[in-house]
Amino acid sequence: MTAKTISSGILRALGIIAAIALGLYFLYKIESVLAYLAIAAVIALIGRPVILFLRHKLKFPNTLAVVLTMVLILGILGGILALFVPLLAEQGKNLSLLDIEDLQQNVEGLYREITQYLGLSQSDIEESIQESKIFANLDFGFIPNFLNSLMGTLGDLSIGLFSVLFISFFFLKDSKLLQSGILAFVPDRNEQRTIKSIDKINNLLSRYFVGLLLQILILFIIYTIVLLIVGIENAIVIAFLCALFNVIPYIGPIIGGVLMILLTMTSNLGADFSTVILPKTGYILIGLTMGQLIDNFFSQPFIFSNSVKSHPLEIFLVIIIAGLLFGVVGMIVAVPGYTAIKVILKEFLAENKTVKSLTKDL
Repeated sequence: MTAKTISSGILRALGIIAAIALGLYFLYKIESVLAYLAIAAVIALIGRPVILFLRHKLKFPNTLAVVLTMVLILGILGGILALFVPLLAEQGKNLSLLDIEDLQQNVEGLYREITQYLGLSQSDIEESIQESKIFANLDFGFIPNFLNSLMGTLGDLSIGLFSVLFISFFFLKDSKLLQSGILAFVPDRNEQRTIKSIDKINNLLSRYFVGLLLQILILFIIYTIVLLIVGIENAIVIAFLCALFNVIPYIGPIIGGVLMILLTMTSNLGADFSTVILPKTGYILIGLTMGQLIDNFFSQPFIFSNSVKSHPLEIFLVIIIAGLLFGVVGMIVAVPGYTAIKVILKEFLAENKTVKSLTKDL
């Protein structure tokens, strides 16, 4: 091997590394666009069954079916915003006029009620508050500032929403648009296999996301009924938020449960702890338990077995590994990503023993 060959090999390797680095940097700079594409693809997969129903069952033209589907999606988004915008506006107005010292005193009062209920004396409470300085170190002034910054980002969110809906329309109108873009980078000999893989992935993920919406709807109904029975204000909004957290596997239900309990307790500040706050919190815990039992033993097994064709234990391990590697985002995309990988492996490595075992149900 000559020096010229070695130097050319080194230069080629450096060129490849530089190209990869530039590619990764480019993807990093356009991460918002990639997020829009990903969200639009999910919306297109959710809307796909509606379009197929309108086209095949009701014989609607493709463009009309897409327009009606987009109107339905916009109606759902508008309904969700209609729930939250008045609440945010009201709370923002209240918090803009909020007396921070009064809020701090209310939280201290709740703390005293809890410690009194646990059997601690008033002197112990006062001494522990003074020694720990827990409330002195808490800056409740961040709440109005946070809301102001949140309102400032609404403009950016509106641009993102418009972009997502615009891309979703064309994904729905031309179902082969994304496929054509992928095939541009695929060699001719693998084109048919790639098309079959994409069609299979679309079918599985479409059923998965529709099932996920059904899962959220079931929890939303259960939580709403529980909160309305208990008599919590803004029950529908709180139930929707807590049900939405279920999109994050395993961690999401815990976050949603803690949020619901905190909102229940803080909405009854000033009431008697033992006769009002504690019983309501207990009822909320019962409702949360019922919702999670139904979700764990009915909703999730139904979704995983009938949509992505994977065993619940298999899904559990994939989600845990993805969470350890990529955090919360990894947990959210673990199931769709794993499903896509399984379909591709089955199409291109069908004879492999391990692949056969993992994809026998596909």
